Amino acid sequence: MFKDYLHVNNKKIPQTLLGTSPFIGAAQFGHRARLYQLDLYSQPENMAEIIKKSHEMGIRGIQLLPYEPVIQALKLAGNDGFYMDVVGTIRPGHEMEDIEMLSSLKASVMLLHADITDNCKWEELGEYLDIIKNTNSIPGLVTHTPFKTTQSLLESPILNDFEIYLMPVNKLGYLMDTQEFLPDQRSQLRNLVMELDKTIIAKKILAAGILTPEDAFEFLKTLDYVDAVALGIASKKEAEQTFSLLFNE
Repeated sequence: MFKDYLHVNNKKIPQTLLGTSPFIGAAQFGHRARLYQLDLYSQPENMAEIIKKSHEMGIRGIQLLPYEPVIQALKLAGNDGFYMDVVGTIRPGHEMEDIEMLSSLKASVMLLHADITDNCKWEELGEYLDIIKNTNSIPGLVTHTPFKTTQSLLESPILNDFEIYLMPVNKLGYLMDTQEFLPDQRSQLRNLVMELDKTIIAKKILAAGILTPEDAFEFLKTLDYVDAVALGIASKKEAEQTFSLLFNE
């Protein structure tokens, strides 16, 4: 499952991406966030080892949050011959800086961070999407609120200005804008996403580690609108276990 490549705008995008939220110690990991900051973010060589192990497991793409230590880790892995196709996220407050950096890394895809997208400021979003197009990267958006933002995008003037949509989805509805992710809500989200008609990358499928990979991937099989997945990995062992299971599904 998710072993192949997508073809978007004449570019090949790996269906499975190494997520980097653990690398920066993102807040959704709770008490583990501080440990990740100490063990990963503060030690790029440890992140590089995870990148290399993921590459050995067949992963050819990274969903890059372009913080300097993470970029350093990517370059360390690349220097050892472990190249990753970059699907990069542009951070709020660092838009032009990140576009320039991701362009230098030859990112196949550039995505506007959810904190930019979910404001639904269409003129601003349209301007950034145009700039991304001019770098020869595929433009896309990230959301933290797939119900609300997807509905707004369907009625927006930028509907035809982006190709890829990165959104949280998991069995629990964790870190999604729904209190319950029951069959009615799942059907509603599917209908919205199918109408949006974009290439969909799922994130938070493991619900920040609350779900086991086995449980998460069984649910992933039911999501016929998901084209690719980004999986945050915090250790070499986790990379081996998670990607082995995914590819054997």
